[in-house]
Amino acid sequence: MIRTLLRALGLVYFIAFVSFGTQAAGLIGSHGILPFGDYLKEARVSLGAAAYWEVPSVLWARGSDGALTAVWVLGASCALVAIAGYRLRIALAACLVLWLSLCSVGQDFLSYQWDVLLLEAGFLAIFADDSPARVWLFRWLIFRLMFFSGAGKLLTGDPTWRNLTALHFHYETQPLPTPVAWYLDQLPLWFQKISTAFVLAAEEAVPFLFFAPRRLRQAGAGITILLQLLILIAGNYTFFNFLTILLALFLLVETKRASQSRTHRIVSAGLVTFVGVTSALLFLELFRVDLPRGGAAILRGIAPMKIVNSYGLFTVMTVRRPEIVVEGSQDGETWRAYEFPYKPGNVMRAPPVVAPLQPRLDWQMWFAALGTRQENPWFTNFMIRLLEGEPSVLRLLSYNPFPTAPPQYIRARIFLYHFTHFGERAWWRREEEGTYFPVVSLKQAQ
Repeated sequence: MIRTLLRALGLVYFIAFVSFGTQAAGLIGSHGILPFGDYLKEARVSLGAAAYWEVPSVLWARGSDGALTAVWVLGASCALVAIAGYRLRIALAACLVLWLSLCSVGQDFLSYQWDVLLLEAGFLAIFADDSPARVWLFRWLIFRLMFFSGAGKLLTGDPTWRNLTALHFHYETQPLPTPVAWYLDQLPLWFQKISTAFVLAAEEAVPFLFFAPRRLRQAGAGITILLQLLILIAGNYTFFNFLTILLALFLLVETKRASQSRTHRIVSAGLVTFVGVTSALLFLELFRVDLPRGGAAILRGIAPMKIVNSYGLFTVMTVRRPEIVVEGSQDGETWRAYEFPYKPGNVMRAPPVVAPLQPRLDWQMWFAALGTRQENPWFTNFMIRLLEGEPSVLRLLSYNPFPTAPPQYIRARIFLYHFTHFGERAWWRREEEGTYFPVVSLKQAQ
């Protein structure tokens, strides 16, 4: 079973590499929104030789668009080798190095929790077998993922989780809802409260079953997988749900206590010690307990490798849905809107189904709308690229209202979006809230 699960991990890697790779030029290419070459240069200037540890990436060897393409294509190829089961551990180790290389230079666009979860799972996969210690490491990972998410919801003091109204807001305000989310949003408040209680129980109580005897452990796996499937049908969370289900399947693996070599036992002990100590420090941070002497240095030292991480999704529930509408003009009077392929824009367009792929610009626009343009400096770069008519960035959009020449001016307005109700023709309704980015020309924006 272990070998099958590792081959499935290869499939997740393949999805991750291809999904990001097809967008990479517009996101972090030399003419993209956040060029990774500039990022590496700035890191080298500010950090000196330490930059190579703080930003671990094979792209230090060559900071070109060709190198960026080579990394994700090679990563996808290694993932295919892993799926085939050939040289499985070597292929997965290569995937780990190449995915870390991309995450290290991806900046805002490769900073999601599932990106580092894939790194942590990929690290453990290199050593995976059916021995008790190494299976335990996967069970400990799925425990931390679920428990950290649940504990974070309660520790933040967010009132929507404490009064069980979180899902009353969630379906409408999540980053990229599916059509099913629209229907779930119509359900009565009592149902939303029961659903919220189920989420908290699945994340806070159920994880303790992961270390129980076989039947209870299997029940814990079943509940976790059910939760992930429910999340999957209501929202587009990229490969996250698939990866979490894969980790939950390690709860069904029956361990074997066959004789092991001395080297195997030493490596297993080292892995358990390293993961155990590091994750214990993360638990202390979660519960706001002062770290022991040297604890902060340990976490800071291993942070760049992203192989033991803290997790917590939607610990504070978003209760409003602001959306940014980007518009261009040739004369400063007539404005035409750009359309994104997946995030809400046209109120008549149904929410999409795009998982397990991740449209990372659409996702980042959701975060940008929750803050200000000053808090999201990448957004200014995005506006400049639109004024320049940069092809790699325009390919990230579904509709460019200026196909022959870029606009002379650009602006962004903020709208508050709401799901409609039964009987209304549109999927969304919206009202304008104000200006997100003022009117600028290319000369003013640069």
